Amino acid sequence: MATTTAAEKRARAKAEYDAFLAACPSRKLLDRISDKWVTLILAALGGDGCADAPRSMRFSELSRTLAGVSQKMLTQTLRSLERDGLLTRTATPTVPVTVSYALTDLGLSLHQMMRGLKTWAETHMDEVLANRATHDTRTT
Repeated sequence: MATTTAAEKRARAKAEYDAFLAACPSRKLLDRISDKWVTLILAALGGDGCADAPRSMRFSELSRTLAGVSQKMLTQTLRSLERDGLLTRTATPTVPVTVSYALTDLGLSLHQMMRGLKTWAETHMDEVLANRATHDTRTT
């Protein structure tokens, strides 16, 4: 029986990722990144379209930008994104301590798709609302 190195095992596992399979770890990642707060945080940190470059934001700035997010939810979401390597948290020793968040290269690679989802939702909301109203009148 031939032995395999850890790198070979990782490469084989990566080739075998299939989100349609119940045991695939990519399902948990899809669950995480499909959260509305993740989408909005990545969109906010990535800049506002082509003209704006990705930028770092302080917690309070993110909180103001993301209307309706609770402090607890924002904190939990930022921690999970940091854990996944999608953003970095930088604490500057001031009084009080200044903490800012910025996308990593991995986060930037996901940013465009998330901004696209946000833009699609904003662009097609009237159409979706009209379809819902039509459907609801047919089924009642």
